Amino acid sequence: MRAPQTQERANFHHLVADIAWFGLALPATTRFLSVYAIRMGADANQLTWLASLPSLILLFSASLSAYWMRRFTNSVDATTLPGLGFRLQFLLPALTPFMPTAFQPTWLILSLVIPAVPQGIASVAFLVMFREAVDEKTVPSLLSRRMMALNIAVALSGLALGLWLEKVPFPFNYQAMFVVAFIMALISLYHVMRVRVQPVVEREPQQNSGLSTLGAWRTSAFQSVAFITGLTHLTFFSVTALIPLHLVKNLNATESFMGLFALAELGAGALAAMFTRQIVEHIGNRAMIAVAMVGTAVSVLLIAVASNLYVTLVASALTGASWTAVGIGLFAYFSEMTPNENKTSYTTAYTQAIFIAMFIGPIIGKTLNNLGASLVMVLIIGAGLRLVAGILTQIHLREWVAWARQAVWSPR
Repeated sequence: MRAPQTQERANFHHLVADIAWFGLALPATTRFLSVYAIRMGADANQLTWLASLPSLILLFSASLSAYWMRRFTNSVDATTLPGLGFRLQFLLPALTPFMPTAFQPTWLILSLVIPAVPQGIASVAFLVMFREAVDEKTVPSLLSRRMMALNIAVALSGLALGLWLEKVPFPFNYQAMFVVAFIMALISLYHVMRVRVQPVVEREPQQNSGLSTLGAWRTSAFQSVAFITGLTHLTFFSVTALIPLHLVKNLNATESFMGLFALAELGAGALAAMFTRQIVEHIGNRAMIAVAMVGTAVSVLLIAVASNLYVTLVASALTGASWTAVGIGLFAYFSEMTPNENKTSYTTAYTQAIFIAMFIGPIIGKTLNNLGASLVMVLIIGAGLRLVAGILTQIHLREWVAWARQAVWSPR
């Protein structure tokens, strides 16, 4: 039997390899699925549902994670089956050309909605396994290494896939891309299955744990995490789904440019991941999140006012660096604010905060567009929302309420 330190090192390696292989698959859905939907005739409303509806399913399926994980004594075993199920999101879009023409945009939405059921469970189980696989002090280092590997993998894959999609006839180019992405996602799952954690005899039975998911929401420490997590995701995703539509429709972006766009974003993200630990040591997680959200606001504003595609590459790089810092900061903040006990309850609540925001966020952009605002104006409003989010992350909602009460009721 390997020593704990050696096993932890092996877990570290597998968790980095997992995200690297997953990153090679990820552009198929995050970068090119929306472009594929546009080519298939999807409008702004359908693109919004493509971005938001899976998050609604994730919200409810994540609630089943506590029940699912109590069936296993090992978080790796609890992750495997739902992890396989949610990776079908890379395979199901390959079936789109076989569907009736009018149904194809709807099928693309379903190809993300159906795997969202196991994905919600897998997301919680994986985060629990993640915290059990390495020592708490190793989490920031592992997060930075994973984020760097993810961004490098997605950037290289996005560029290669963009060139592939332009050179090979449609729709076979997209079908082949999705099949290859599914194979890479399976290799990612293999590395997850190689992680080893200590078995738990009974995983947080509700009658003994004293803290359900609802109870986690009621703790003041987690409310601060939920407020910042929800606010950042709500404002970031309010216009994200409409950016590809703006680039394709208004600036005539091609698949190869979308690959270059991804390369700029994720290359900058990989670079940023190398320095987040030093930044946190100087200003802390919350301040880093705030500054990074301001960066995402500037980036989407640049995209909105850009007169040519190459200016948007600068904005893409700023987005990648900023959102990478936000992601690392949020999970580190969550880890430091919540105890190791009741990990399933807190992790479920954390993912619920993300999924609620990711469902509501795109609806904001959709609503603004439906009210007659142009894509450019919607993006500018989205930049304003992100800027406000960056400011509000510095003061917890309860502190705002207390300040307002004092302002109203204090004697003049």
